[in-house]
Amino acid sequence: MTSPLTLDRHADAAPPPPPEPTATGRLATWARDLLLGVRFAVSGGREGWTRTALTAVGIGLGVLLLFLASSVPTFLQQQDERLDARRPTKLSATAAKESPRAFLVSDGSSEYQDVTIGGFLVAPQGKEASPPPGLGRLPEAGEMFVSPALHDRLHGSGDAVLKARFARYKEVGTIGDAGLDEPRELYFYGNPGDLATKPHSDLQHANGWGKRLNLHDKMDPLLVAIIVMICVVLLIPVVLFIGTAVRFGGERRDRRLAALRLVGSDAAGTRRIAAGEALAAAVLGIVLGVVFLLVGREFAPYVSVVGTSAFPGDLTPVPWLGLLVVLAVPVCAVAVTLFSLRAVSIEPLGVFRQSAPRRRRVWWRLVITLLGLALLLSDERLRETPAEREAQSVDPFRLAGGASLALIGLATLLPWLVEFVVRRLRGGSVPWQLAVRRLQLSGGTAARAVGGITVAVAGAVALQMMVGSVGDDFQRMTGQDPTRATLGVSSSITDWKLAEQFRAAAVKAPGVDRVTAEVTGYAKTPGPKRKVDKDGEPLTVWITVGDCATLREKAKLPTCADGDVFRARQTAHEEWEKDINTQTWQVARAGQEIDVAPDTKHGQLWRVPRDVRDVKGIRTPEGDEGSGLLVTPGAIDASILGKGGGSTSLRVKVDKDDAQAIDRARNAVMAVDPSVRMWAYTSSHRDSTYASVRHGLAGGAILTTLLIGASLLVSLLEQLRERKRLLAALAAFGTRRSSLAWSLLWQTAIPVVLGLCVATAGGLALGWTLVRLINKHVVDWFVFLPLVAAGAGTMLLVTLLTLPALHRTMRAAGLRTE
Repeated sequence: MTSPLTLDRHADAAPPPPPEPTATGRLATWARDLLLGVRFAVSGGREGWTRTALTAVGIGLGVLLLFLASSVPTFLQQQDERLDARRPTKLSATAAKESPRAFLVSDGSSEYQDVTIGGFLVAPQGKEASPPPGLGRLPEAGEMFVSPALHDRLHGSGDAVLKARFARYKEVGTIGDAGLDEPRELYFYGNPGDLATKPHSDLQHANGWGKRLNLHDKMDPLLVAIIVMICVVLLIPVVLFIGTAVRFGGERRDRRLAALRLVGSDAAGTRRIAAGEALAAAVLGIVLGVVFLLVGREFAPYVSVVGTSAFPGDLTPVPWLGLLVVLAVPVCAVAVTLFSLRAVSIEPLGVFRQSAPRRRRVWWRLVITLLGLALLLSDERLRETPAEREAQSVDPFRLAGGASLALIGLATLLPWLVEFVVRRLRGGSVPWQLAVRRLQLSGGTAARAVGGITVAVAGAVALQMMVGSVGDDFQRMTGQDPTRATLGVSSSITDWKLAEQFRAAAVKAPGVDRVTAEVTGYAKTPGPKRKVDKDGEPLTVWITVGDCATLREKAKLPTCADGDVFRARQTAHEEWEKDINTQTWQVARAGQEIDVAPDTKHGQLWRVPRDVRDVKGIRTPEGDEGSGLLVTPGAIDASILGKGGGSTSLRVKVDKDDAQAIDRARNAVMAVDPSVRMWAYTSSHRDSTYASVRHGLAGGAILTTLLIGASLLVSLLEQLRERKRLLAALAAFGTRRSSLAWSLLWQTAIPVVLGLCVATAGGLALGWTLVRLINKHVVDWFVFLPLVAAGAGTMLLVTLLTLPALHRTMRAAGLRTE
């Protein structure tokens, strides 16, 4: 029997402390609560499924853009592989005679209405001549294979001039995807037949396809900086929207969480359950993102963004980047949910957020932005010219980190600004008061909805300031004069008869005003002991053969007749120009023999006439100062120049008011020799890499704007669904539908206006910082105007698209509840 003392002693003893949770126990608790949240998300009836589906759609759109961004390396790599695979492998004429795989090939590209039509002229020689990728065989004489896009153009009704260019060929098939750079590419392989073997043909020997070229030189650090900024500006809004989409249905979620507290869940467990609901929506969003990508990329060949399209296989995310997206989105969903609930007191009878929320602090939001700008300013400035920048490099992590912090800081500043402004708004019409009151109760939700637009506009303003300040670095003046010549033609065959054929064909083309033709070559002093310059190089003089009209394009001629010879000296401004004049004077002496085929084994001598006349050279349409020997056809057999290398050229001037005149001139020249090189005269030239970056920026901006607009539409529809009973009650009590519609518009417009103000100020500050980083000057402080207009237009369009849903929400059926 137990003594009373023993009983008393046991009664007074303190209960043993609960065991400390182990790491395994914590993990099991987290897993249990997250799985419970997942069950609530997928088993909450129609209401729960609708909420989860809307959140997943919003996340899925963001994941789609992230997948597209992670597909860019694949797109570029596969494009390069296809381009390399269709480059011919050249070989010598001697080796071609012994190779059964030999064929003749030449570039057959040309321009048509400012669009490049690529392709090759090919003629098989050996019995085993291999076809390029995308073809089952090489075309026979007079045949051609075309890309699907070129096939459509040739069979269209409005391209008669283009049809005339390819009239010599019979179309026998289309090129497969493996032989095209992109689905909408205009490309062909044609066999010109007898023209391939004529003496003036420019075709060369080859025995295969797949020559790799090292075309990727070191990129200018300035372009690297721009590309990094493009990635940041396009992706940060997407990441922010994914964070916003996770918080859809916040008010209804708070009531569910209060109910969980009522049945016994602790505060921490309740937050974990809420994170589990967000996790379910994030996983479903990833699945939808994959579905959107798989379905959407099938339509990629039919969509062209700034002139570029892609094959479905090109839109395949890089494995490690795709895995990063798949893992990061659920983790971010859980983290954002826990972070959003940090200041919420969830009690069994309600949620703290239903009472007056505490005011937001602004200092840490400004610190994030200022920290980003300081990080950018801490980097070394780039030097001014491309040559000086060759030894420099850009730290992409510092640049991306600084820009990301600056933009995220702007996004976090917007909710504070909306709350600060709407707290001071009073009075006004009924729609205005409804909108203001709603923003006073939940301004953070509205601000987050437009945060993506704010960041996108701010980043675009900064990028446009940056890109605009560097335009001169990537645009050079060619020196060409388009007023004197419109089209240039060049063949590596030096033959005056060929020049006459070119000119005769071009003159007949409608819209052609003037044509000049010439044959060029060069000469040196004869013999093994040639005269050399100070660098040890043999003295050289250029020779131009042409009629008097052609020679007057290069020098001021007093009188001119066939058989005349002139010695032109250019105006010397630089030391090298003085050297050219000296060489012309020393080599082309009157009565002296010169070697006009200096690179051949025996050379070819020609005597400079004693009556050669000195004239002053003038600037040519190509932008060069005329110099050297100017010879009329009666004074020399121009064909001898071809033995040492030279060219046959043509300058064509067309009627500027006739839009198709230049294409008709191209057709006329290609009828003589389709392998010639042609170009349009232009006063300036834009660097192709810089142009590609600008096109990429435009295309990415278009896609980002469309997806953000679609995501915002989902966000607003979710907000309407949340307030369905409230809006239906207002309508039932007699509130006019127009008042509710205007209140929705004002409710969207106020955060948008404030967001665009933040975007403008922040974008200008970030843009100035970036321009300073690249050591340039701001060329346009008002670049934000069209971008702000585009952002406002996007929000207005999205708001208008929600009006039908608002109309349905205000029906009496919205008062029903379960």
